Parts: sequence; C-alpha cells; structure tokens
Amino acid sequence: MVDRKTTEPDPEDVTEFRDQPAYGFPATLWRALENRPPPGVANGAKAWRSPLRGPWLTSVFGAILLISLPVVILTGLLDYIAYGPELNQSIPADVGWLHLPVFDWPTKPSWLFRLTEGLHVGVGLVIVPVVLAKLWSVVPRLFTWPPARSLAQVLERLSLLMLVGGILFEMVTGILNIQYDYIFGFSFYTAHYFGAWVFIAGFLVHVAIKFPRMWTSLRSRSMRTVMRTSLADTVPEPRDADGLVATDPAPPTVSRRGALALVGGGSLLVAILTAGQTVGGFTRDAALLIPRGRRYGPGPNDFQINRTAVAAQIKPQDTAESWQLTVRGNGEPVMLDRAALLAMEQHTAYLPIACVEGWSTTETWTGVRLRDLATLSGRGEPESARVTSLERNGPFGAASLQRNQVLNPDSLLALRVNGADLSLDHGFPARIIVPALPGVHCTKWVSSIEFKDH
Repeated sequence: MVDRKTTEPDPEDVTEFRDQPAYGFPATLWRALENRPPPGVANGAKAWRSPLRGPWLTSVFGAILLISLPVVILTGLLDYIAYGPELNQSIPADVGWLHLPVFDWPTKPSWLFRLTEGLHVGVGLVIVPVVLAKLWSVVPRLFTWPPARSLAQVLERLSLLMLVGGILFEMVTGILNIQYDYIFGFSFYTAHYFGAWVFIAGFLVHVAIKFPRMWTSLRSRSMRTVMRTSLADTVPEPRDADGLVATDPAPPTVSRRGALALVGGGSLLVAILTAGQTVGGFTRDAALLIPRGRRYGPGPNDFQINRTAVAAQIKPQDTAESWQLTVRGNGEPVMLDRAALLAMEQHTAYLPIACVEGWSTTETWTGVRLRDLATLSGRGEPESARVTSLERNGPFGAASLQRNQVLNPDSLLALRVNGADLSLDHGFPARIIVPALPGVHCTKWVSSIEFKDH
C-alpha cells in the first residue's frame, strides 16, 4: 500500500506560496503593463487545469533533455567538421566568427560518421515527444502577465525565446530535410547551422538559470514514489511561484506515471519506426517512417539511394563503353576505361556509407585504391584530391578529399559492390567510397580525379 503522506503535499503548501517578486527597474513600466493585459491573457492561465503540471514533472522532462540535447548538439557540430570546412565544402562555407576548429576528419574507425550522424538524427527524433511534453508542462507560463518584472527577467525571456524558437526550428527543418520536403524555400544547411547556434545560446543561458531549481524540484519527491502512485492517489504538486501548478485543478484522468509512460512510449515508437534506416538488418522492415523505402530491389545493390541517375541527369551515353576516367597529377593526364581499371589490382573493403538525413548501410566494396591511382598520376603523396562527377547540376557534382582520406588503404574508386557491378543509381561505372566520409562526398559517376600537392 502506498503511503499517502508521500503522495499528498502539505495543505499549507497548497494554499500558501510565495508572492511574485517585487517589480525591478523600471517599476513604472511593469505596473503599467500589468494593468493593461492583452485580451485573453488575464484569465488564460486558469484554462490549463491539469493536476499533473508542476515543477517536478517539468524538471523530469528537463533532466532528460539536459542529457540528450548535448549529444544532438555535439554530433551536429562534428558532422559539420566532417564535411571539410578547410576544403571550402561545408555548407554554409562562410560562417564568420561562428567557425569551428579545423582538423582533418579521421578515417578510423570507418563507422565514425555513421555513429555521429546516426546519433544526431536518431536522438533528435526520439526526443521530439519529450520536447513537446516539456512545452506542454510549461504552457501556463505563456499567459504570465506582465511577461517580465525586471530587466533581468527580460533577458531570461529572450533566452527562452531563443531556446524554444531554436529547438522548434531545428526539429521542423530537420524532419523536413529527412523527408526531402523543402517547403521553407531557403537553404536547409545554412539555416540549420545558424539556427543551431541560436538554440545553443538559449540552451546554455537557460541551463545556467534553471539548473538549481530543477535540481531542487527533482529532489522534492522520489521517482519510485511517483511510479507507485495510482490515479486515485494523484494530487497536484504544491503551488509554486512560477505558476505551473493549476490554481483550480481538474480531477486527474491519468497518473504521473501514466504521463511518463505515454511520453516514453512515444519516444520508443519513434525509435522503432526510424532506427532501421541507421541500424539496418531486420530493423529495416519496421522503419515505416523512412522516406527511402525499406527495399530497393533484389540483389547486391539493394541499399539506400539518395540521388538517382535520372535526378542527376546522367545520360546513357555518359556511362557507355566509351566512358573513361581522367586521372591528373604530376604530369600528363592518364585516361582509363573501365576495363583498364578492372585490370589493376583490386581491393575489397567492408565499409559503411552514411548521409546527413541519418540513413546508413554497410556494404562490401571492390575497386582500385585511391593511393594506387595517385601513384599512377605521378603524385604518390598528395595533400588532397578533387573528384568530379558526370553529374552536371547541383552542389554535389564534385568533392575534395583530404590527404588521409586519399591514402587510407580502404579508400577506393569502387567498381563493384557485394560481388556485382554497381547499378547505375549507385554510381556505375565508378564511385568513391572512403571510410568515415559523409555519403554526399562519396561521389558517384566519377569522371575525373585530380591529385594535388596543396
């Protein structure tokens, strides 16, 4: 039996709580605002009568986000670095003083980018129900009037605007990007990057201000007690100065453990419906929300396709037997047709390929080592390489590779995958595959490679 004393607050705490803090400078302005509330605001907070709202529940959601959001932030920033800002191929390229430390993106472990991008997108999707629950728990604060009582509170409210606006913007644009739905009419990459910094600034300020209160609220009751409290024993939290607890609470229709289970179940459902695009294997059949489908046809080329040959405007004559690869370096260009490439020493590597939308897959690739092509060009120790595609339009018709990406023994100009020739949609007659390289830089339909000494 549950101890009722652990589930019900002190009656004095319910009826008496701290008054709102006194007005700060300029007090005259705040009083004037209080006397002239907009229509619907004065009694708006009273419309939210759920007995579940309160500092403890809000703090539980906040604690979950405090753990998960840094994962999303850090992996997102790492993914920007993976795109090679030092090679001027990250988007946006010119970020001013918001630039990140530049270093050569490692090629080991080969699954590094798969991990960072998978966590960024996967965790970002899974916490959507938690974010919405957190916003639901603080919705009465939207009806607080005046919205600030001092200049310090004005700064706090501005940080909240950056926090809430930033996370909603990042979530909406990120989900639309996964679905290839660019209805917003601006560059996703540019907006997502700068929007992230707006959110990060608001997040850091909010944590600095609210962490002590969150910690105190979490310690006000134990999770074990809440999880053992039935619907019949569910009562409102003690009234609080922030106005989260309803002044006229309605009878509960769900317990706090039920609310937590609902949010947790929502996150679990999102994970089940989306994780297959990253994890692969048998989970792919459950990935109903991924826009690229769960099957891509029979045979060895059955894996994700981001950009088809038709979308890239690759013409049949471009990949016919007359196709030749141009290799440039220190000397005259070398021309190689597919037969000549197949006659060179072949190397096979089991490597993942991952893309910014969060999908990834690991396949067995066979082809010519890039470092062998560099040696053939007369520049065996290049500082970089420029790969050009037959694709004529779009920002991804060419990509640059760092020195370590060219010289890695598993970096290939792939000709075959899983024992079969590449399909046209997967880049026939040849494509780039490099360990830990973002998929968008694993250029398909390669027409030329230039090895450089700078």
